Amino acid sequence: MYNRKNAMILGAGSTAVVLAQSASADLPAGVGTAITAIQTDALAMVDLAWPVVSAIAVAFILFKIFKRVVSKV
Repeated sequence: MYNRKNAMILGAGSTAVVLAQSASADLPAGVGTAITAIQTDALAMVDLAWPVVSAIAVAFILFKIFKRVVSKV
């Protein structure tokens, strides 16, 4: 059951885990501040977009309802 292919897969997996653990370094403070600023700006833009997206969705729904009612008349 334990063959060469399984040994290679196990070895590659354990090597990847070891490298991933050793590669976790601290970022400079400027990078963290920049990422936080970008995240804040993105969330502000999403907050501005929600009313527009909601209005468009409601308009499409009302248009579909209007088309169904008109086609039955």
